Amino acid sequence: MSRLPVCSGAEAVKAFRQLGYEVDHQTGSHIILRHSAGRRLTVPNHRELAKGTLRALIREAGISKEQFADLL
Repeated sequence: MSRLPVCSGAEAVKAFRQLGYEVDHQTGSHIILRHSAGRRLTVPNHRELAKGTLRALIREAGISKEQFADLL
């Protein structure tokens, strides 16, 4: 198991956009991403994402931690 990378909300959005997610809208400090398959991710626009939040986003996107680290 590799460690989770430390990244900001903006960096996470850039990584998820490479997977086909597009920015739908932003509500406050949360960026809502939508995929053409109908999936939705809500990414907090913080300087550093909490480990549990990042882990949940990666799981919801259906990728591994290693794949996410490669996208960064």
